[in-house]
Amino acid sequence: MMRFKVLLVVSVGVLAVALSGCDWLWPDAPDDAVAQSNLARDLDPDVSEDDAAALAAGNGAFAFALFGRVVAGEENVFFSPFSISSALAMTYAGAGGETEAQMADALRFDLAQDALHPAFNAIDLELNGRDEVGEPYEGDGFQLSIVYAVWGKRGFPFLDSYLDVLAVNYGAGLRLADFSGDPEGSRTTINDWVSDQTNDRVNDLLPEGSISAGTRLVLTNAIYFKAPWLYPFDEDDTKTEMFATLSGSSVSVPMMHESVDAAYAEVGDVQAVELPYNGGELAMLLLVPDAGTFESFEESLDYETYEEIVGQLEERRVHLGLPQFEFDFALSLVDALRSLGMEDAFDPDAADFSGIDGAHDLYISNVLHKAFVSVDEIGTEAAAATAVVVDVTAIPGEPVTLTIDRPFLFVIRDIPTDTILFIGRVVEP
Repeated sequence: MMRFKVLLVVSVGVLAVALSGCDWLWPDAPDDAVAQSNLARDLDPDVSEDDAAALAAGNGAFAFALFGRVVAGEENVFFSPFSISSALAMTYAGAGGETEAQMADALRFDLAQDALHPAFNAIDLELNGRDEVGEPYEGDGFQLSIVYAVWGKRGFPFLDSYLDVLAVNYGAGLRLADFSGDPEGSRTTINDWVSDQTNDRVNDLLPEGSISAGTRLVLTNAIYFKAPWLYPFDEDDTKTEMFATLSGSSVSVPMMHESVDAAYAEVGDVQAVELPYNGGELAMLLLVPDAGTFESFEESLDYETYEEIVGQLEERRVHLGLPQFEFDFALSLVDALRSLGMEDAFDPDAADFSGIDGAHDLYISNVLHKAFVSVDEIGTEAAAATAVVVDVTAIPGEPVTLTIDRPFLFVIRDIPTDTILFIGRVVEP
């Protein structure tokens, strides 16, 4: 069964994937045993700039394609496409035949397997290498961590070649679990690990009954991020103001105000402003369509449109009003992934994950995703920035006033790697 959870902004992204299959009569191993490759993680992968750029572009295209499938009605949305892509990449490492081809198409994996996983490794190592910078955020400072863990059924014959891919590119051994004898105990163990990795932001990732005697493999990816704004808002300037929801009604919200030097663009009916986190390497890009155009813009939004907007950002003085917001989001991704063409992976009769165990007996039974985001005057807990504060010596053009009092979209991205970590919509703060 595949399980996916993501906790973002102010927190973490988590993806769990579980595969189901038939029984194997191998001797049981101790509870604390690990099926570990003899190979160490490659801490200096040889990845070309073209391969790194191809992975970033593919992940970006997947992010917006998936976003279009999960948006529904008058609902706030938030998820981590990078968490989803990287966790599914570990599953993809064992795919073959039409299953592999469909997954590559749905996930926008344009690189061959032997290039894809080193590219994920390189981006992961760079993101995890961001330094702690600036004043503490609620006492803990800037944090960005991405971790992987894989649990496999004790006695199941996982191929050495598959374990090598996990170890070399994701730093993950395969922890052996008693799925058959104690599925609920195994579920608790995995949930506890997730909670620990996410500072208790993601709890009960796997709901009761999600692990069964038929489970053979659970792959998890957890992203934890929180960071202060490079230019924090003054709490004294936060005032209660009205926000027009997607339904046409209005709600009162705490509206933060600040005049900042920020990257800004107007493209068609959309205003865009990018707010850097401390260090300047990660930022939140806010996309604010004109009143009455939100739905048409959202429907047409794809990676090419996003790139066009990013390419037109220029430094401006912006008098910004941004509502505080906090919400969580959860959904099953099976239907969305199927609509993107990933059909066979969920079909017990068609799935080919023979690269995991050498047989055609595994399939993905479910994919769940969960996300949480919180934004206030100090910063964001989830996707952040590090390093050096960059001062701009001159800001061209007249000052711009942007009060975000209507539905908007936002992206949290790592600028040096052009990696989209999180994406969301706010229709009612």
